[in-house]
Amino acid sequence: MNQITPILRTSANIVNRQVVRQYAFKSDLKIKWVRPEKISCIRPEKSGDCSKLPAVNSKELMLGFNKSKELETADDTVKSLFELGNNPNFHTSRYYSDQLIKEVQRHQLDYGSMEAKLAGMTVFIRRYQQYMEEHPRDKKRKVMLKEMIEKRKKFLKYLRRWDYRRFEWILEKLDLVYKPPPAEFHWITRKESLQKLTDIHCENLKQQKLAEYRKTLEEQQIPFLEDAIKKMQFVRQEQLDLRIPVTITEEDIAEHKNKLIELKQFRDETKAAIKTTNI
Repeated sequence: MNQITPILRTSANIVNRQVVRQYAFKSDLKIKWVRPEKISCIRPEKSGDCSKLPAVNSKELMLGFNKSKELETADDTVKSLFELGNNPNFHTSRYYSDQLIKEVQRHQLDYGSMEAKLAGMTVFIRRYQQYMEEHPRDKKRKVMLKEMIEKRKKFLKYLRRWDYRRFEWILEKLDLVYKPPPAEFHWITRKESLQKLTDIHCENLKQQKLAEYRKTLEEQQIPFLEDAIKKMQFVRQEQLDLRIPVTITEEDIAEHKNKLIELKQFRDETKAAIKTTNI
């Protein structure tokens, strides 16, 4: 029985002790954290495409028929059969690809160089990005778009490594931004984000307090200088009357008076500027 009583006492002390939770505490600061929106890898913000494809004329002839002599003299009904607007979308994609490749190709028959391949991939990616905006639940096209974006990144990485000048040139011509994968992946957590927001809030609060204190000191400058000038004049006069060495010169007093005049002018100018802004 004697061995049981200490155990009962310690259990009673544990029950009577107030339990304080040390985790997930609620702060008094009004800081609200909202998890950032997840950006899909197929969107232009992640893929690095800074611009979209330009609008094409729907009455433009298909690729390979724009220089046909027979169509020049043909009827409008026959011409409409070869227009881009009356044919499947892949003809429009081919037209876009041909136009963009001509801007970066090395010679007239160049369709297999690194620049031409990157131009073709860029057309494919931007066409599919427009398609995914209208059909966001098409998983097959989404996977194809992801694969093409990754393939283009590999090509750009290779070009960046072996020919940096051409790499910069192709980015400028195609209006791209190269976004390599991060060296270290870092999860965005609520705890760490709240710590950063708290640090920012404390820094802003400190700057606000310092600005208020600086303002109060600036307001006290003019009365302080006026009082200092009176005391300096009094001390100088007392030293002259008592015939002791004079430590305050007329130049010191004149210097303080000039500072006082400058401060009063600055105060009047700021007040006038505030009145004009309020009007």
